[in-house]
Amino acid sequence: MNGKQKKYLRGLAHDMRPLVHVGQRGLGPSVVKQIDAGLSDHELIKVKLSAEAPLDRKQAAAQIEQELGCTVAGSIGRVLILYRRNPDNPRIEVPSAGDVEESAEQPSTE
Repeated sequence: MNGKQKKYLRGLAHDMRPLVHVGQRGLGPSVVKQIDAGLSDHELIKVKLSAEAPLDRKQAAAQIEQELGCTVAGSIGRVLILYRRNPDNPRIEVPSAGDVEESAEQPSTE
């Protein structure tokens, strides 16, 4: 997934609230199971790491990506934006790499 596709997903996640909260016990099996269920149901979710969480966001992101096969579309503070396409019932249509256009304005020639 390229940067433009991730930017598109971050835009979709802007108004979302975190679905899963990671507390002082970290990414235990029950939390990973909640994240997996959330990705299966919604495809795009936010996960909030509390200040007491034993992992920082980079460690948590790497562990979640490895265990669940999802993509971290971005992070803001202690909130991760995660995406995993549902192969049976896709809800979000991520534009292909060539379809995502930059919104840069062309300079005027006047």
